[in-house]
Amino acid sequence: MKYIVAIIQPDRVEEVLNTLTEKEIHLVTVSNVLGRGRQKGIAEVYRSHKEAGSLLHKVKLEIAVNDAFLQPTIDAITKGARTGQVGDGKIFVLDLADCIRIRTGETGGTAIG
Repeated sequence: MKYIVAIIQPDRVEEVLNTLTEKEIHLVTVSNVLGRGRQKGIAEVYRSHKEAGSLLHKVKLEIAVNDAFLQPTIDAITKGARTGQVGDGKIFVLDLADCIRIRTGETGGTAIG
């Protein structure tokens, strides 16, 4: 089992979700987050004053998958999120020790679904 965390551009969320659905990956948690990478933020004009913005709006996707779905999930996120521009995002893959479905008590890969 793997836990995938992807940080992507907000305007690419629908495309990524559609691509995940095509691969039959439906269980996704989506959060609005702030962060920065190599871009180091952008300067914005607010009330005629230029203000340095050190954090950018991003979207974080969290997906728990069984091993057989790892590569299709990575491929779907990459396909949906890639624009070829700086700031497309990152995908992190972590080992998932266990998963428990609260309603039934199922554990492991069965609980992921």
